[in-house]
Amino acid sequence: MKKIIITVDGPAASGKGKISKYISRKWNYKHLDSGILYRNLAYIFLQNGINLNSTKEIKKIINKKNTISYRKSKKLRTEKISKIASKIAVHQFVRNFINKFQRKFIKSNLKNRHFVIDGRDIGSVVFKNANLKLYIDVSEKNRAKRRYKQLIDNGEKSIYPQILKDIKLRDKKDKARKNSPLVIPKGAFIIDNNSSFRNTSLQINKLIKKI
Repeated sequence: MKKIIITVDGPAASGKGKISKYISRKWNYKHLDSGILYRNLAYIFLQNGINLNSTKEIKKIINKKNTISYRKSKKLRTEKISKIASKIAVHQFVRNFINKFQRKFIKSNLKNRHFVIDGRDIGSVVFKNANLKLYIDVSEKNRAKRRYKQLIDNGEKSIYPQILKDIKLRDKKDKARKNSPLVIPKGAFIIDNNSSFRNTSLQINKLIKKI
């Protein structure tokens, strides 16, 4: 039976995860958050005290890993983990490692045929032939406000101006990245997620009904 894939791409803190979870609940799609894979890997590097400036050390850990956890955890949502994940994601061999498990998630999931995957290169690189590609568009200020609230709600100290600065820097790095830069995937529909989530969901549901 043919599998149906929806990809959700967009910059940091654009609401990709919330949107994907909504699609998962509303339309009964199996959700994969690609960011969690990078964050789990980042956590492993942090725990092992890996020198992130050493490609050799990073490769050594990657070559030893036969699997990576898909599990979500509050400990993975810190700014420290975010920055490590961003730093290791520039390496093509790291992206190849993560992409392998994203594709494996689809192939090995025999009980499901509907999937929604979110990230920064899902529709442009990992699943180029997805049935529906979404690109989430949100202003830098709105993303910073939402990220700030998320960190505060998680009990982490945070300063809004610093969050805004970090998001601008993250955008610059993601778009300028040599390997799998953040782009609007070919054939993707741009979803405006600046206002209410109701407005966002109306845009998305209209598209999903056409699949």
